[in-house]
Amino acid sequence: MPQLSVVVPLFNEEENVPILQSEIEAALAGHDYELVFVDDGSTDATKSRVRHGDRVRLLEFVKNEGQSAAMLAGITAARGSVIVMLDGDLQNDPADIPRLVATLDAAPGADLVCGYRARRADKLSKKITSRVANFVRSRFVGDGVRDTGCTLKAMRRECAAALVPFKGVHRFIPALVKNAGFRVAEIPVNHRPRQFGVSKYGLGNRALRATTDMFGVRWLQSRRVSYALRNDG
Repeated sequence: MPQLSVVVPLFNEEENVPILQSEIEAALAGHDYELVFVDDGSTDATKSRVRHGDRVRLLEFVKNEGQSAAMLAGITAARGSVIVMLDGDLQNDPADIPRLVATLDAAPGADLVCGYRARRADKLSKKITSRVANFVRSRFVGDGVRDTGCTLKAMRRECAAALVPFKGVHRFIPALVKNAGFRVAEIPVNHRPRQFGVSKYGLGNRALRATTDMFGVRWLQSRRVSYALRNDG
């Protein structure tokens, strides 16, 4: 079993995949890791651009199911004791992965480390809408995370048990993990402008869904089951 599993959802990222794969290999040189690509029903040459090898696994969806499904499929298939998540569009920097992993064991310790984009390489309108959305979400579900839209995260594999399989869950990983009693931390990470392709997600296709999901997650938090076993020796 590898120490790290790097999970990357892909949807029509044919130009980005070769570059991303090379960057991950450079960032994790000397580490024991596997790379789990999840092709979310791409209609371009994304799958054929993946360079196969002993460390590389490719999961293929029959059709496009969305980022949450691809992320959950990769997390479920991951074999490492630590699971790292990042986007396939090159905006996340694989060079930040070692720092995320190191923060898991650094005092005071954490079970999930979330990256936040200190300097976002996006249009002003996108920065503003994202900041508003993060402000509302963080206070409504109490995850204490400033930038859940940043996919770059590292977590101990035990945290995966806290994730509920619904469309949109990728936005609420910190809330669900924290609600299950795990420790959550944040560190600043690099953010880069998109070089190739176009963004698959915009305000119009996620604002209403994200708002509805917040109420669902808040309900789940209020219904959390907890118990302690009596030690009878």
